[in-house]
Amino acid sequence: MKRAYLISAVSLVLAGCSIVPQSDYQPQQRDYRSSSNAEWNARSTAERAPSGSAAPRLAAATAVAMRPAEAQCLSNLGNAGVSFDALPNRYLDEGCSNLNTVQMHALQGDSGRLDVSNLGPVTCPVSTAFAAWARFGVDRAARQIFGTRLASIQTMGSYSCRNVAGTGRRSAHASANAIDIAGFILADGRRISVQDDWNGSAEEREFLRVVQRSACRRFNTVLGPDYNAAHRDHFHFEGVIDGNSYCR
Repeated sequence: MKRAYLISAVSLVLAGCSIVPQSDYQPQQRDYRSSSNAEWNARSTAERAPSGSAAPRLAAATAVAMRPAEAQCLSNLGNAGVSFDALPNRYLDEGCSNLNTVQMHALQGDSGRLDVSNLGPVTCPVSTAFAAWARFGVDRAARQIFGTRLASIQTMGSYSCRNVAGTGRRSAHASANAIDIAGFILADGRRISVQDDWNGSAEEREFLRVVQRSACRRFNTVLGPDYNAAHRDHFHFEGVIDGNSYCR
């Protein structure tokens, strides 16, 4: 009886997710599109292709059942105004997985939609933190510093089955638990780039440092241009804060 109740509860939560408005938005392909997300799209296409098609043959992923807490996270993400698709739980390779992940299409700002580009799968908790950061950290900073709202966040990707550079340890990207941010598009068409504007005008410098500090209150690890040369062109956000974050 208890098991039946849990199954019913999960079904109700998932049904609630289905009423989240889905837009016809498609992530724009820009120069900083990551090869990791292209790989994800190829994998997804192959797994959806009918038997005997010409799609690339990839190793079958192992399906994993969704837990009630994961279903609740999806409901919370929908309540935050995020347009997304819930993705199946899967182990993809040694040390690489997509568990409790979503594909985000658009976020919610104070006065309208915020687009987001080039994202693949992201864990639901990190997606929830990302949505809150976009609205309360980035959109409001843009209004205060530039006098215009945020229109779009340009990313360099999320899921990538790879190690931390120079180590044998899997990156947080290998579990879809990290996002890399390249820049921001404002409603007036202005682009603020981490690479080009970290040491740009006074307004650009202030904006990028404000949004980084805001991220440090939401993510467990936040890395930027001051960390090392590998992060000169992006912010790296990893995990959900569970105490004191590492912010550099």
